[in-house]
Amino acid sequence: MTETDLPRYDHLPSAWRGPVLAAAPERWTHELTTTELAELDRVVRRLDADGRDIVGIGAGDGALPELADRLGGIRRELMHGIGFALIRGFPVADYSRRQAAIGFWVLGAQIGEAVSQNAKGHALGHVRDLGFDPNIPSARGYQSRARLAYHCDSGDVVGLLSLRTARSGGLSSLVSSVALYNAMVERRPDLARVLLQPTYRDRRDEIPEGRRPWYPMPVFMPGPERLFVHYVRSAIRKAQRFEGVPRITPAQEAAFDYLESLAGDAEFRLDTAFGPGDMQFLCNHTILHSRTAYEDWPEPERKRHLLRLWLACADGPAVPDYYAEHQGLTASGRPRGILCPGAELNASLEAEDGGAGESAKRLAGAAPA
Repeated sequence: MTETDLPRYDHLPSAWRGPVLAAAPERWTHELTTTELAELDRVVRRLDADGRDIVGIGAGDGALPELADRLGGIRRELMHGIGFALIRGFPVADYSRRQAAIGFWVLGAQIGEAVSQNAKGHALGHVRDLGFDPNIPSARGYQSRARLAYHCDSGDVVGLLSLRTARSGGLSSLVSSVALYNAMVERRPDLARVLLQPTYRDRRDEIPEGRRPWYPMPVFMPGPERLFVHYVRSAIRKAQRFEGVPRITPAQEAAFDYLESLAGDAEFRLDTAFGPGDMQFLCNHTILHSRTAYEDWPEPERKRHLLRLWLACADGPAVPDYYAEHQGLTASGRPRGILCPGAELNASLEAEDGGAGESAKRLAGAAPA
């Protein structure tokens, strides 16, 4: 493959540009109707009253006939369309933490199977400032209030439910990683070619059984019908602490810089308002997302707080072999999340250290990313 014959994916619906979708919010925004909310409320209150462990709730336990067609369309859009959806109108103010989590879990279960997000087996994640320094290798960026650069998460889909917003900042942006690839092929094919080669990522001390503390993964993984993109620059940078990892080259740094400059450009990015009761679902294979730094409220009960799901979608496209080394695969061949020895899947209702360890010491303020 030469620099001039790299495949392009301009024809795919996942190769969108932000201004186009900003002008057509009806393509990706779903406002829950009164009938749908009543149906969901009945399911939430029944499962809450049953005292059911949240991780034991399956797709059949929370069947939603009124919402089934809409959620099926969202699932197809995530895997084979533009790659994201925003569901609005979930009444978080009317629910306890457990009830809100059940409602989010039930909707997520119609899209995919929840997988572990960290070394403790958390299937229900909490995006909240815990005061961790994101520059420490074992820390996770979502545990701080620092800016998060454009990246993807693990699993087929990441879902977020906003419980509370920050005092200021914390704004979300999305970008099509397929559109970024196409632009690089057109404008800087030399740098696009660099990102076809493996980069080496830090597992941040969350190491599955029998695996190394780092793993290889290209940023761009083109296939005959679609493109997979996987990019977490902080994990690439942190992996340099290992002697067995090749050093980041100047060409790679230039390619990372160029990719991120495109991602942040108004030509490509889509800025999204994300308020309490909003649920956002993204396909990690075709979307990169970011968040600005934020200032939080001083009162603990008002602090910014999101719930998070990583979902494995059984009807998703076959993933490149690199994913098996990265996360391992579920029985249905999907990325299985972070599965570490001794961890059992659980759904804690409280934000806590997800396994970053003592090295991720809490500081008075998080350092910038």
